[in-house]
Amino acid sequence: MCKENTDCKCISDILKVINILQKKAERFDDCDNRCDRPKLECDKKCECNTRPIQLILCGQNGDNPLVMPTTTGTTPIGDASCPTPAFSSVFRVEKIDDCCATFRVLVPEKEHHKVTDFGCHKEYKATNSFFTVDLKCVCVIRCLEDTFVDCV
Repeated sequence: MCKENTDCKCISDILKVINILQKKAERFDDCDNRCDRPKLECDKKCECNTRPIQLILCGQNGDNPLVMPTTTGTTPIGDASCPTPAFSSVFRVEKIDDCCATFRVLVPEKEHHKVTDFGCHKEYKATNSFFTVDLKCVCVIRCLEDTFVDCV
């Protein structure tokens, strides 16, 4: 239990806005830079579906974002192949329930700033790695540039 933060309302409210926006992603023409801005924006030609974020925990990791493990592809070892371990500090909010939030781990695309067929920037790809956090333990959310992520 985190002693520093007894209320999760601030963090929870912002994550709820992000989650709703991701579920109802559509195109807009005006710009805003806040984490809780009322729309997802890439460029004017495409529809974003993800506002990637980083989390900093209260008193646990100083100024360093939370890092979670995942696996991507396989690496051959001898005759068998093993999952390639990867770590990422970039997440997509998937579910908010009071002071608990479930996140999906995102990993960088091999080709940074890859552009899809319809002009959207794709900097991250979805993994099947999820984790849940007590939002009372989160003191900072850092929003990254809105993007398009396949398979979310």
